[in-house]
Amino acid sequence: QGQGSRTHLVSPSMAAAAAIAGHFVDVRNF
Repeated sequence: QGQGSRTHLVSPSMAAAAAIAGHFVDVRNF
């Protein structure tokens, strides 16, 4: 269960990081 909870906590964090990184890349492209 510990690993499962860790995975759930990391998933949203990675998704947010990816979204932020994508926005920064889009801004740089513009």
